[in-house]
Amino acid sequence: MDLERAIAFYRDGMHLTLSKRSQRGVIAFFETSQTWLTLFERKALAEDANLPYSEPSGFPGFALAHNVRSKEAADAVMAEAEAAGATITQPMHDTHWGGYSGYFRDPDGFRGRWPGTRTSGSGMTPDRLER
Repeated sequence: MDLERAIAFYRDGMHLTLSKRSQRGVIAFFETSQTWLTLFERKALAEDANLPYSEPSGFPGFALAHNVRSKEAADAVMAEAEAAGATITQPMHDTHWGGYSGYFRDPDGFRGRWPGTRTSGSGMTPDRLER
């Protein structure tokens, strides 16, 4: 991974706050208002991200999620990611589970489900969402 390129992407392109705990050239920490860890079966996640699946593969079997309040905000975040150098692997779309999401790879090839919108029953209330 190109650490400086990754920092620029997440700080400047995705507008995350770089923590003062970061050590230049060694490690970068980004402060977020909420963090969610979602465990999802690897083959299903690859399919959801519109990526090929094979065992073993370079696909890590997880994705980072960023949730926002509206489809318009989700589209704006995805456009920011692409403008900052991300490769869109799954354009924003309505999902079968009632959400709205898309996927991209950051400049180092890491994948994220960025962004999504809240869905009923998700436990993500408007005060817990960004933007």
